[in-house]
Amino acid sequence: MPPAKPRILYVTDLAYPARGRRYCDEDIALTARLREHFALALCHPLDATALLDGFDAAIVRNSGPVLNYLAEYEAFGHRTRTTGLPVYNTSDGRGDMAGKDYLVDLTDEGLAVIPTVAAADDLHRLPAADAYIVKPRLGADSLGLRTVAPDELATLPYEEGILVQPKIPFRYEVSFYFVDDAFQYALYAPDPERRWELVPYEPTAADLEFARSFIAWNTLSFGIQRVDACRAPDGALLLVELEDLNPYLSLDRVDEATREAFAAEMTASVHRLLDASDAR
Repeated sequence: MPPAKPRILYVTDLAYPARGRRYCDEDIALTARLREHFALALCHPLDATALLDGFDAAIVRNSGPVLNYLAEYEAFGHRTRTTGLPVYNTSDGRGDMAGKDYLVDLTDEGLAVIPTVAAADDLHRLPAADAYIVKPRLGADSLGLRTVAPDELATLPYEEGILVQPKIPFRYEVSFYFVDDAFQYALYAPDPERRWELVPYEPTAADLEFARSFIAWNTLSFGIQRVDACRAPDGALLLVELEDLNPYLSLDRVDEATREAFAAEMTASVHRLLDASDAR
């Protein structure tokens, strides 16, 4: 009798209304591949905590912005930490899974990131711009993001947990996708006004050095990471976000060979997580 497959609870919101994308298609395709190696059950993020018993691990994928279910998200984290149940992505990342304050930290460290502040007293550290972007610390998928004029900056509700950045007149956005610390593929939006119309991007050695510097800065043990960047007018890349919670992968924008390679690498990464958990 063959050994039993590890039992995985795959957390996703199949009905999440994303603009210009269908999250459910990505998860249907990925779980079809993962099912060859794991015994899978899919559930909504609101149900995940109550369903964890009997599983060997949980995979959190396209579960939507945690602002939509913050109490349930915190309960899920508490339950998995206290029981020791492995979660993919692991919870030791320093990027979006910990909130967007890392953008302020990276600014303080002088790294290649869009300058970001979180307090009115620090506004003088931002470069002059025609407009500024305001985003919540726990936002995702552009939730809560808005543009303000320079004369509005002093009156913003900083006590509510917001970040402020200059609006960069970038040439295009580009994303680099990693499993653990291994680069998989890159996609970019040639038209800044149509940011979800992505096409494959062939990164230069300098581009990959840029992306890998943020993967190295992060402390994620196991999981999928997406380095989102923009190409500034001077040609330099600047970090927009380091997504290490539940990054959408846009797998429908890459060829079949790339999709298969990604699924294989993700499968291997989940096995490594399970092996590391068993070794503890």
